[in-house]
Amino acid sequence: MNVQALIDAIVRQTTVLLAQLATSGGLRAPLAHVANQVFVDLTRELEAQGVSRKVSADMFGMALRGYLRKVQRLRESSTDRGQSLWEAVYGFLQSERVVTRKRVLERFHRDDEALVRSVLHDLGESGLVFSSGSGHKTAYRVVTDDELEETQRDPDCDELLWAIIYREGPLALGTLAERVSVPRPAIEAALERLVSMGRVHRNGELGFSAKNLFVPLDATTGWEASVFDHYHALVQTICRKLAQEPRASGADTTGGSTYTFEVWPGHPHEERVLSILGAFRKAQSELRAEIQQYNEDHPAPSESKRVVVYAGQYVSEEEGS
Repeated sequence: MNVQALIDAIVRQTTVLLAQLATSGGLRAPLAHVANQVFVDLTRELEAQGVSRKVSADMFGMALRGYLRKVQRLRESSTDRGQSLWEAVYGFLQSERVVTRKRVLERFHRDDEALVRSVLHDLGESGLVFSSGSGHKTAYRVVTDDELEETQRDPDCDELLWAIIYREGPLALGTLAERVSVPRPAIEAALERLVSMGRVHRNGELGFSAKNLFVPLDATTGWEASVFDHYHALVQTICRKLAQEPRASGADTTGGSTYTFEVWPGHPHEERVLSILGAFRKAQSELRAEIQQYNEDHPAPSESKRVVVYAGQYVSEEEGS
């Protein structure tokens, strides 16, 4: 099995997805932090899988010393230990009324200048900081809470937070703030709304959890939650299948299948093929309602199973040969 070829192909498809999301609806979402964030997340996941740092360094094609230095640089500021560089720079800007780029670079002189510049750019692109001028004389000021409320393009992250908490909870506020690129005040406000509606529950020190998730088909907002939930299900299915036995069998309870049909206008099976997604949604919605009703009438035992089922379908127009 050529695992390297498989990884390359998946990375390619993932970058296509990220590019589509970054430009969705005419937006131009900032991506300056993506490469570094991917590196940090990969190193953490490899550690969680029990891979030693020496082996991880080799997987990245780096010497162990260089690997450790990069991990340290990205995970925390070399100037302010215990904080990420992003947090340290933002905290410094918050402590100052107005500060120049030259002053920021001097303050974080132990950190890589390109990284500090990248953080400043990202803070500006995300709408958390105002800037004016150019070069070392560029001045920065943190956006106030009132200004943030007025200028935030899309502060409503309720459904996305709900989906993340449902799939990965319980999660503490600090963890949510790290995972969602939304200002902390907006996250706190969204959590208050979710708790008041009964969608999310506080579990003391454990953080927030959710017992269910539902985004209506005709919802005009919250599509981000649907995209995350579908992609999360896809990734978890593949990971769990790889952890078991990649080979498929008829008795599988974990796995997936992909089918491609070629039809055309007037084809006797065209309507049957195009209606697969609708039929799937209808059948699963009815089954979910039956299960929810049963569960309301019967207390759950100490152990239960969560079965996640997903489906996707797209249609592409093919040129005739």
